[in-house]
Amino acid sequence: MRARSHAVLAASVVLALAAGPLAAPAFAAPPAPASRFADQRGPAEEALRAAIAGLPNRYATAALVRVVTPGGDWHGSAGVRDLASGRPAHPDGRFRAGSVTKVVTAATVLRLAAQDEIDLDAPVQGCLPDLFTPEFRQPISVRHLLNHTSGIKPGDSFGDDFTDVYPHRYETLTPQQVAASAIAEGPEGFVPGTRQQYLNINYTILGLLIEKVTGRSYASEATRLVLRPAGMHHTYFPGTDPRIRGPHNRGYQAVKRPDGTTKLVDVTEWNQADRWAAGDMISTTADLEKLLTKLFRGEIVPRPELEEMFTTPVGVTGATLSAGLEYQRVDGQVFWSKSGSRYGYSTFIGGTRDLRRTLVYSVNSTDAKGTGRNPVADAITAAALR
Repeated sequence: MRARSHAVLAASVVLALAAGPLAAPAFAAPPAPASRFADQRGPAEEALRAAIAGLPNRYATAALVRVVTPGGDWHGSAGVRDLASGRPAHPDGRFRAGSVTKVVTAATVLRLAAQDEIDLDAPVQGCLPDLFTPEFRQPISVRHLLNHTSGIKPGDSFGDDFTDVYPHRYETLTPQQVAASAIAEGPEGFVPGTRQQYLNINYTILGLLIEKVTGRSYASEATRLVLRPAGMHHTYFPGTDPRIRGPHNRGYQAVKRPDGTTKLVDVTEWNQADRWAAGDMISTTADLEKLLTKLFRGEIVPRPELEEMFTTPVGVTGATLSAGLEYQRVDGQVFWSKSGSRYGYSTFIGGTRDLRRTLVYSVNSTDAKGTGRNPVADAITAAALR
């Protein structure tokens, strides 16, 4: 079956999206006008504490939050480590970061581009000739994969909703199988670079490209080129291991019973191999804050390659996605972010490019893959951006 397209770009974030595309790929986003983010106020601590108070509740069982402002930082945690024991949530616990993995994958590709090992304008068909079929006549560049304008359809998955996929949580669907099934579907039918569709398959294929170019595994290259330079010592890629190694807060999914009541199903253990370079990373809020900070400072990806992460494609109506990030405006200020979700876990990282204000959170959402907004995540975001 085809993988379902999840618009997880910022579904739980109280931010206003940009009305249209930014500059062409050759240019960075224009400077934003002055806003309240330029003042020296510290974090709204009372509002942040209130945002995560009362956990666990029907929406989340735990929350971990880190906020940086010109006037100081705030770190907080709430909820429980697991429902059975009721122990307080581990403030430094690991969690499934979901599509925030794409930030690391994009940074890895851009570092390889800076080292002249990858040409962002080169057709990926020539780099991965054994993957693509003759149906893909239009050149698909590496940049098209990075900014989700490739026109490649999603690949196979174990199903389209929780009841479909849960029985398969210990099984393995390899990235190679996912990519091959996507290519077998043929192209979407639009010229690459003219339409933006957020799909995991773009980053699955980027993972294959990294392995082809370097001759080493995606996990080893992403660790070498991004995790280690960022100092992300508690972040790793689990492969087919369904466990979360080290201290963590367990994740749960709300499931309706036949009588209309709801039960919480433990979804902590799950083989995420099919998400791979698009979404299988396990991390901590402290590590993701390091990633955001060092990445935006240019300490991981050198310029001009870093500009790819702060540029959306020209001429694509409604485009908000760059290489690994999403463009938004908050109170007149440009804000770059990425969200991610796996069952039991919702994650967000984002900030102004000058890092005057940043937010990282992990919420143990009871409906992380649902289409509705999560009030806990919304409250955190509203408080962080006061």
